[in-house]
Amino acid sequence: MRSKKSALYIALLTLTFILSGCTAGPTYVTKGSEFPKMYEQQPRSLLILPPMNISTDAEAKDYYMTTIEMPFAMMGYYTFPVEMVGDVMKQEGVYDTEILYNLPANKFYDYFGADAVLFTKITKWDLSYMVLASTLTVAIEAKIVSTKTSEELWRYTGMVRVDLSGGGDSGGSMAGLLIKVVATAVNSAAADYVTYARQANSRLIYSLPVGPYHEAYMQDQNMQLVDQTPKDQ
Repeated sequence: MRSKKSALYIALLTLTFILSGCTAGPTYVTKGSEFPKMYEQQPRSLLILPPMNISTDAEAKDYYMTTIEMPFAMMGYYTFPVEMVGDVMKQEGVYDTEILYNLPANKFYDYFGADAVLFTKITKWDLSYMVLASTLTVAIEAKIVSTKTSEELWRYTGMVRVDLSGGGDSGGSMAGLLIKVVATAVNSAAADYVTYARQANSRLIYSLPVGPYHEAYMQDQNMQLVDQTPKDQ
């Protein structure tokens, strides 16, 4: 049953990837060429740390935490629940996320026996609202680091930007403008950040080589993904 769910999940991720790649001329790489250390070190378990939040929304961290664990478990990895990890680290006297992120990677093997650690950073969780126009942006950076070698094994970014502006062409009439203002306000107030955070997760997790508990384990090296290497490098 789990393999069928995983296959369906991968299919949905593929569709999301194809749709998101329909914009202006991205270049592509393969999972094998971009993340060879994932295939060399073959981590089986992922310790998911609470996210670091550098967005302008103080509540983003709590909302985003509810979306992290399942996508990585569905990619075939044993995952340590993020809330449990946070509680254990607090018992060890580590309360601040920044301190947690600066700990040597091998400490997480000592504490949990995990093969690798997942770090996530919320870089945007913003609503840009200007009466007639509104845009919601959720952006997540993620990376996986080995607890055995401290090497970075995988890194990718997922972003969703949604136009919440209401109505179509107002035709320049006062009534049309009022309808547009109200529709924009309603759309902005009703926006569900968690839904869009899940979409951002889908866009980044597509690039992750599947783990040992997935039927396609070690068979996805040739799968293509958008190259996120900065163009000036």
